[in-house]
Amino acid sequence: MEILLSNDDGFIAPGINLLRDKLSEIADVLTIAPDRDRSGASNSLSLESPLRLTERGKNFYSINGTPTDCVHLALTGLYPDKEPDIVISGINSGPNMGDDVIYSGTVAAAMEGRNLGLPSIAVSMGNYKALHYDSAIQAVLQLLKDMPALKLSDSDNAASILNVNVPDLPWNEIKGFKATRLGKRHKAEPVVKEKDPRGREIFWIGPVGTEADAGDGTDFYAVQQGYVSVTPIHIDLTRYSAIDDMQKWLQSGGVTKSMS
Repeated sequence: MEILLSNDDGFIAPGINLLRDKLSEIADVLTIAPDRDRSGASNSLSLESPLRLTERGKNFYSINGTPTDCVHLALTGLYPDKEPDIVISGINSGPNMGDDVIYSGTVAAAMEGRNLGLPSIAVSMGNYKALHYDSAIQAVLQLLKDMPALKLSDSDNAASILNVNVPDLPWNEIKGFKATRLGKRHKAEPVVKEKDPRGREIFWIGPVGTEADAGDGTDFYAVQQGYVSVTPIHIDLTRYSAIDDMQKWLQSGGVTKSMS
């Protein structure tokens, strides 16, 4: 198996290094990660500055870019002859559940893999100060073992990104796997206002909102109950249920074509 491994916490983060070591026992792994923490980078690409590749070990590189840059560069520049079988992003030091996926660099790296035609997994720990990365490693190994049996319908082929969140528990205390949907958070907390040493006002982005939709069936609930949450997500943002009403509105005079 050929695996492309990336993350958003940076190449020195424990999650990616522990996972890289274990995956290297069963597969050929190319690792390319940001040269620093790029959490919250979402799907951004660096278009106005060059990317610099730095070797960090055998088949291990960092770049001065975003998680999306990492996967894009690897798949369009570092695999000249063949593509990997799968893209894995993580292990992230903290959860990526509910609304988090909008901002997450971890999920974005997996999305870029899917955007370029490959199945992808994003994996995150359920705790920002995680102690049990080995449980996430075991979850990834189990998913890889069973991936050939995963059947996604042709009509929903875009749903081949698995967003995985793992409780920060010893593996023998994890109850199993649950297929889940994304939950939802309350509105984010207000920005934090401070002053710099010269007395100028500065702002820090505030904490994420608390859980709002976190009932049975959501990723939040599964992790709280001690299960590995596996959420199939896709890239298509079209709200298909609104297309007919939108067309009727456009044709009824809600919007008129300028004749100037």
